[in-house]
Amino acid sequence: MASSLFASATYSQTLTVYTAGPGGLIKNLASGFEAETGIKVDVFQATTGKVMARLEAEAANPRVDLLVSASWDTALDLDQRGLLVPHQSKNAAQVPDQFKADNYIAQGIAALGIVWNTNSGTPEPKDWADLIDPAFRDKVTMPDPALSGAALDLLLGLQHSNPKEAWALLGQLRDNGMVVSGPNAQALTPVLQGAKAAVFGGVDYVTYTSIAKGESVKVIFPASGTVIAPRPMMIFKSSKHQDEARRFIDYVLSEAGQAAVANAWLMPARSDVGARRPLFKELNVLPQDQEGSGTTARGEALQRFNTLFGRH
Repeated sequence: MASSLFASATYSQTLTVYTAGPGGLIKNLASGFEAETGIKVDVFQATTGKVMARLEAEAANPRVDLLVSASWDTALDLDQRGLLVPHQSKNAAQVPDQFKADNYIAQGIAALGIVWNTNSGTPEPKDWADLIDPAFRDKVTMPDPALSGAALDLLLGLQHSNPKEAWALLGQLRDNGMVVSGPNAQALTPVLQGAKAAVFGGVDYVTYTSIAKGESVKVIFPASGTVIAPRPMMIFKSSKHQDEARRFIDYVLSEAGQAAVANAWLMPARSDVGARRPLFKELNVLPQDQEGSGTTARGEALQRFNTLFGRH
């Protein structure tokens, strides 16, 4: 009986977190949170596509307490579906208003750019359209927007900024041999290896991590503009551990939690915590249609993208 009671108590103090993005970051946050609170964290970390597929598969019997997504659009959609609960974190005062709402708040922020292999023998690109140059023929990759929430944010951002130009550019990239290569790491690997020259829409923090390890690549933020991808944290109404989930968000937004976010080469959500890389205020950020980019807009953009690239 004592063993059963202990198991029950342990389970009641275990928080289940699903997350897309850097595995090292969520491990550091989970261990720091457990050390501070004694609450264990059960983590499922994968690509955005796999995380969302798991959520859908478990819809009838949800296991997740808290989700950290790679796309702000995910939070908008789940909130519109009435699946989230509010939380006003005590550590949110220094988070800019654009990165928080009643039912979700940013963990940190990524940006999308061109990732260029500096040893590729190609001219250094300055803007998206430079990648349609003959010098880049068959040398460009792109993460699959169906698997990468950040890549989908870029697709929606470019479309919102100038639909005709955006789809014309994607068509030209296709004609120039751009390959859609799966999630972010799969698109980046051939560029790191030198088999390809550049990633169109690479997630910056992944590349900064590679640069820190000595890889010959560079992150270039296009002059015409790019999108940023706040990573929203959200608590589900179905969660039996909402109090623990609120404490986890508070920890992530504490100075210690935000330092861990910065160490993962993301921009911290809090404006008073320093970063190891350029901040969003230093970039030309395209306006994003946060009101209209729900499930329908995402689905239509993905369908058009898949048709353009012959993907089914």
